[in-house]
Amino acid sequence: MADLKELLRRNTKITEFIRFGIVGSIALLILYAVYYVLLFWLEHNIAYTIGYIISFVSNYILTVKFTFHTKVSKKNGAGFALSHFVNYLLQIGFLNLFIWLGLAESIAPIPVFAICVPTNFILVSFFMKK
Repeated sequence: MADLKELLRRNTKITEFIRFGIVGSIALLILYAVYYVLLFWLEHNIAYTIGYIISFVSNYILTVKFTFHTKVSKKNGAGFALSHFVNYLLQIGFLNLFIWLGLAESIAPIPVFAICVPTNFILVSFFMKK
């Protein structure tokens, strides 16, 4: 156990990835919960977009403070927003593809997350570090 703690302390990439996973999981749960509830009243693209916006705000705050231990700035905020705009386009595109392929609206986000989360980590870590 001491060896694992030492490894994590020395290797910031591993700890960043673990923290990213925690923050990302929270953001995904927020996104999916909002999306799922709003599906009862709204079209899936609108429900997903609202969920994405709500999760985006909490994700940014947690990413800056917890994942990368940086400060809120215009530069990392713009980079975060840009990376998430690209991520949003990927997610909404895959969401519609999976629904078109026959997946139920309620479960279509699950494979979307599996595809887009690794891409988002790369984009966000690039912008948070620059």
